[in-house]
Amino acid sequence: MERYESLVIGLGAMGAATVYQLAKAGVKVAGIDRHHPPHTFGSSHGDTRITRLSVGEGAQYVPIVRNSHRIWRELEALSGESLFEQSGLLVLTSREDFDPSDETDFTLRTIGLAQTYGIEHEVLDAAQIRQRFPQFAQVADSAIGYYEPGGGFVRPERCIEVQLRLAEQQGATLYTGETVTHISSDEQGVTVTTDQRTLQADKLVVSAGNWAGGLLGAPFDRLLKVYRQQLFWFETEPDAALVGASPTFIFTHGPGEGYTNYGFPALPGEGSLKVATAQYHTVSTPQTLDRTVSPTQEREMYEQQVQGRIAGLTAKVVKSAVCAYTVTPDHHFIIDRHPRLQHTLVVSPCSGHGFKHSAALGEAFAQWCVKGESELDLSSFSLKRFEGQSF
Repeated sequence: MERYESLVIGLGAMGAATVYQLAKAGVKVAGIDRHHPPHTFGSSHGDTRITRLSVGEGAQYVPIVRNSHRIWRELEALSGESLFEQSGLLVLTSREDFDPSDETDFTLRTIGLAQTYGIEHEVLDAAQIRQRFPQFAQVADSAIGYYEPGGGFVRPERCIEVQLRLAEQQGATLYTGETVTHISSDEQGVTVTTDQRTLQADKLVVSAGNWAGGLLGAPFDRLLKVYRQQLFWFETEPDAALVGASPTFIFTHGPGEGYTNYGFPALPGEGSLKVATAQYHTVSTPQTLDRTVSPTQEREMYEQQVQGRIAGLTAKVVKSAVCAYTVTPDHHFIIDRHPRLQHTLVVSPCSGHGFKHSAALGEAFAQWCVKGESELDLSSFSLKRFEGQSF
């Protein structure tokens, strides 16, 4: 039976970063994944993921993403790979009923955080949005935009591959294509059984994403829900001239979750632009998730989110994909010790906005394994906030 100082279950965004940081620190570490990462069965794929310093989801995320931006650049220097593209980020709200005093508006929250934390940005009115970004030429006269030049996107598959490769070079052991069947603990450490072997360790980090609820039991099985998400790459019109002129964006055009989409720059040689939404009404499981996108779903996406809103795109879907978000009741992360398993940190329900933070969180989780605590303040992600609530 192999014994390690640390084990990591799940090698997606959080797990790959944690294994890398542990190996970099000289820790004897192993990672386990039921698939062969980077893969398309969880949350950490789709070519591009948004990153921004002013994180409208909450102030507690700002110091995390700052650290991640530093680490992406360190990883680029080590690997020679391009991981983080600062394409600029545009967050905009274009609604006929826009209320400039609405504290729930995502664009206004983003502006407020940028002002509080001194993040470089510009606030744009409708005329400036139309002039700078002609694909949004049809925004309402009351539209407001936030532009962050330091924002952009990271390459999820490439980030995972680089961190796992560097981790192995530093001595990490990776067990892929293995399913964890049992976890137990005692005062001496943890024991993890897979369908192929049994491993022991002093510390365990569980970053199992979509599979966390079933693997970890109560209270995670009732706190975590898995939601299927669709990604679309729409063909760009030949004369649209979007390459080099389109930012990463988050676009709110009405009330509620069905009226926000997000997307990425048109990239050289691809002839398409990625646009997606997030839905939190239809629950799925990793076992039953429909991983195909139908022609009807493609047409609905174009009609509801693209047509008359984003210029320069045709209705043709060049490529589509499905991923799944593991979501908590308040849409924030859970980062906490398991209430029953000793020496075990649970880290991966990231509610669909975790990748931008993953590099820094991996560093923090490695610090927890080595020193028992992290330099980042992660207390707002504790399980305690759910005590006394029923879901």
